[in-house]
Amino acid sequence: MTLLALFPLLYSVSVFTSTYSPISSFTSPAPFVAEVCTLQNSFKPAFVSKGDYVVGGIFPLHYNQEMPDLNCTYKPPPVKCNGAFRWAQTMRLAVDEINQSSELLPNYTLGYKIFDSCAYPLTGQRAALSVLNGLSEDDSPTCSGASPLLAVIGESGSAQSIVVSRILQPFRIPMISYFSSCACFTDRRKYPTFFRVIPNDDYQVKAIAQLLVRFNWTWVGLVRGDHEYGRFAVQGLMRELQGTRVCVAYQEMIPLLYNRQRALEIMQVMRSSLAKVVVVFSAEGEMTPFLRDYMMQNITGIQWVASEAWVTASVFTGSEYYPYLGGTIGFGIRKGHISRLSDYLQTVNPTKYPNNLLVGELWEALYGCSPFPTSISQAPPCSGQESLLEQHSAYMNTSSPRVAYNVYKAVYAIAHSLHNLLLCQPGSGPFQNDSCAQSNNIHPWQYYLQEVTFNIAGEEVDFDLKGDSVPYYDIINWQRGTGGNIEFVNVGLFDGTKPDGEELVIQEDRIMWTGHQSEVPVSVCSASCLPGSRKAVRRGEPVCCFDCVPCDSGKISNQTNSIECTFCPEDFWSNKDRTACILKKVEYLTYDSLGIALTVISVFGACLTLAIFGVFFYHRKTAIVRVNNSELSFFILFALTLCFLCSLVFIGKPTSWSCMLRHTAFSITFSLCISCILGKTLVVLAAFTATRPGDNIMKWLGPKQQRAIIFSSTLVQVVICAAWLIDAPPFPSRNTHYERSKIILECSVGSSLAFWCVLGYIGLQACLCFVLAFLARKLPGNFNEAKFITFSMLIFCAVWLAFIPAYISSPGNYADAVESFAILASSFGLLFCLFAPKCYIILLKPEKNTKQHLMGKERK
Repeated sequence: MTLLALFPLLYSVSVFTSTYSPISSFTSPAPFVAEVCTLQNSFKPAFVSKGDYVVGGIFPLHYNQEMPDLNCTYKPPPVKCNGAFRWAQTMRLAVDEINQSSELLPNYTLGYKIFDSCAYPLTGQRAALSVLNGLSEDDSPTCSGASPLLAVIGESGSAQSIVVSRILQPFRIPMISYFSSCACFTDRRKYPTFFRVIPNDDYQVKAIAQLLVRFNWTWVGLVRGDHEYGRFAVQGLMRELQGTRVCVAYQEMIPLLYNRQRALEIMQVMRSSLAKVVVVFSAEGEMTPFLRDYMMQNITGIQWVASEAWVTASVFTGSEYYPYLGGTIGFGIRKGHISRLSDYLQTVNPTKYPNNLLVGELWEALYGCSPFPTSISQAPPCSGQESLLEQHSAYMNTSSPRVAYNVYKAVYAIAHSLHNLLLCQPGSGPFQNDSCAQSNNIHPWQYYLQEVTFNIAGEEVDFDLKGDSVPYYDIINWQRGTGGNIEFVNVGLFDGTKPDGEELVIQEDRIMWTGHQSEVPVSVCSASCLPGSRKAVRRGEPVCCFDCVPCDSGKISNQTNSIECTFCPEDFWSNKDRTACILKKVEYLTYDSLGIALTVISVFGACLTLAIFGVFFYHRKTAIVRVNNSELSFFILFALTLCFLCSLVFIGKPTSWSCMLRHTAFSITFSLCISCILGKTLVVLAAFTATRPGDNIMKWLGPKQQRAIIFSSTLVQVVICAAWLIDAPPFPSRNTHYERSKIILECSVGSSLAFWCVLGYIGLQACLCFVLAFLARKLPGNFNEAKFITFSMLIFCAVWLAFIPAYISSPGNYADAVESFAILASSFGLLFCLFAPKCYIILLKPEKNTKQHLMGKERK
């Protein structure tokens, strides 16, 4: 029984000796004559050549198949295919070169049997079943001895290769694919005899993932074909994108049998999505009708990322494709050089192949006429002598073959492995008892494909343990050519043999993007968060969809798309844009506008006090100076001068000495001033309450007693200050709590108790002085100083009572300014209340500066 008897799809047993008639089998059966095995249907090869060893070839010589109606009531018509055949010619060329070589397979010839798969798994299955038979289906050898077929070159699509490989596997016939890149073929348990000269898709998806990350395309769409190639490629890409910033907006699938309604639904998703970058894992045959409808929908602005299956498809080079597909970028398989290919393609003409329908279809596609006129063909007749020109670029462009170069390498791989097998020396062979294969009875499983290594056109070809070849891709960009057609421009490469992170090399300045733009297109769900903000993921949406939230004060983000804002160090603060930490602004009462104003006021007050001191000293012998106790007046003026000047200590950068001097200086000087006023008040009260001359009360308030009162009252404050400085002196501190964006340099009081004690003691002195002066305010006399002392103490107390809440609520330099202002205000209050009336009389009313006037005894 022939091999085809194992496959009932092609053969069936008939009981008729005559030609099979479908109608007669359902009407009246003929009398039984003999049981004969008759060929019921035929699947003719495209090209056949005899040789010592036969190699099968399965190519998608056509695309866009139309399946017949299989209702089993009549003989089914053949599958109608429409559409290409340069790859098959490349295989024929390689076989011819090998047969003419004196170094490779001398004395032996290779034959071939090439079938069309129509880029469809079912048709590919039929081609695989046919290729298993001999050169002729009518005269196939029996299933004995070695197989007439030693290896198969094929298939293009991964879906077809899966079918073909599984059919060949029981016979252990090796298969070398030139265009099936599915990662699924690395499983040696399922595909033990599968090899390929195209890189594994695991490398392609790795390259595409790096490309998406490189151009910051974080929101992309995925479109794939309905086959293993597309499914495994998408799974691999999703795996590679894990841990990156790239998210998938949608996944769509083009039906294996093209459905226009489904395609329009996919296009609507593409049109409405924010994803302007679409990655496509599909074959040329599926993309052709899809892109035709895509152009009819007039969709533009999509940046296509093409897989190697269609990125170099010549069918898309027409000028009509450029407005929609221009700028497409993708990874193409490595190109090579086949020196004789162009001349060999030109040898194809209808005269040389008068019965080959493929040549007739080629002529119809190139010239629009038919060299084999039939009733089916509508094209006008051709002479068949037309010359193939360079203008037929889809067929004649051999400047950079890629898939054809893979076919070329695959044929040479088989030839080299067969050559190595035939060179085997008995006793050193790889088989049982170190035997070698018999040259006239070689089995397919005896091939050395796994170990084959050879060099072709400067490239080393070999296979790893999984049957894969070197992972290398050219990066292809679709650009407008001089004639308006699309040209495939090489703009980089991906070398999978290099270390991680170094595989991708791109010349970005040479890339032309979609819409004929030189700027990289943007494809994001959300615009990038600029430095100074962070990403806040939207609930229920992918991580690529987010809102940008500005960083809080004191936090920064100095990178685009930061997830978190980081705190600035303690002495630093965020700048206005929240992009960098800058040193916090250090604030203290310096010589700015406020500091200068306080300085001017302080110096003016001191100068004014000294001027009054001069006036009093100059008129020290006049009645008003003598009556008001000139010595105490000079003490008060001296103390007020110190009070005015001590406010200067509050201006400038705090230091250890200035901090200790600030509070002690002003407390002691004010205590001295109030002590002098207290002494003067006691003198006034004693003087005006004496009932007769020589009362003992004045003896106790003489000059010595007055000095003792001033000294002892001031000494108490000095002791408090000394204890303060010894126990817990004031010190400079950095306040970062009141306002986190600034460092406020201030003087910490050290001991709050001591601070409030010195203020409390001054307040006690002022209150005592106020009470005594208040009691003496109505005593008789033209110049009763008690009235002015009462008013001065009232102002003094009011200023310092207002100071306390203002000081507590004021930060840093403003607290110092408040305290300095309180010192100046109270000093001016004392100065004007105590000495302005006297200066007025001394300078402007000298006639009243007499003892008689002051005693109220002048003549009227």
